[in-house]
Amino acid sequence: MPAAAPPNRRNAVTRLLGAVGALACPGLSLAAGPTELRILTEELPPYNMMQDDKVTGLSTEIVRAVLETIGQPTAIQVMPWARAYNTALNEPNVLIYSISRTAQREKLFKWVGVVAPTRWYLFALAARPVKLTRLEDARKYQIATVHEDAGEQYLASKGLLLGQNLQSSSKYELNYEKLKQGRVDLWISNELNALYLVRRTGDDPAKLLVRALHLPDVGSEEGLNMAFSLGTPDAVVERFRKGLETIKKNGSYERIQKRWL
Repeated sequence: MPAAAPPNRRNAVTRLLGAVGALACPGLSLAAGPTELRILTEELPPYNMMQDDKVTGLSTEIVRAVLETIGQPTAIQVMPWARAYNTALNEPNVLIYSISRTAQREKLFKWVGVVAPTRWYLFALAARPVKLTRLEDARKYQIATVHEDAGEQYLASKGLLLGQNLQSSSKYELNYEKLKQGRVDLWISNELNALYLVRRTGDDPAKLLVRALHLPDVGSEEGLNMAFSLGTPDAVVERFRKGLETIKKNGSYERIQKRWL
């Protein structure tokens, strides 16, 4: 007669059989644990940026307020935009911000809502002004872009070519340097980001930059968004939508905006 299994082994076997039985029997299921999320962003001051080894910025504070409201603390990773964007395109359970909601991207993500205002322009230097009345006129100029961001995608969709009209960088601050050094004629940028980067170098954007052309079609001018990858459960997306709606109703959203704008 075989020896009886020790109590801890018997308990483990009992739990295993119970789990198998639950899966085999209609009407029974195992409780699902919370969805593990990744939250990705880029260096796009003043929306998202690293300061003193911490992720901060206008959009970041909004995202953190939502996380606190729904009770789901999650670390935020900062990486180059193209890497963050492609990760959110191809992996499940990924939240990305601050992302422009464009027609090209509409069906590629599950959209949560607006986290910060935005306006897009082609900028030139006041010392080398460029006057444009339509985008078609920009084809004869060199334009600084950021790889895979909304501005670059927009210009490419209008027939401007990488390496010919568009000079792509991995970081936004590199494009202001290109413009100052005369390596490009124009710089496509979100307005708040452009003004912030110019001031950070000690320059005065009111004296150095001119808005060569407003580009309202780059993305929704309601603002930059939070969005989830398509492989994220709808219940998770809806929980974040409700969290964002809550902080907009209770005044937290407006208070954060006022600190940064």
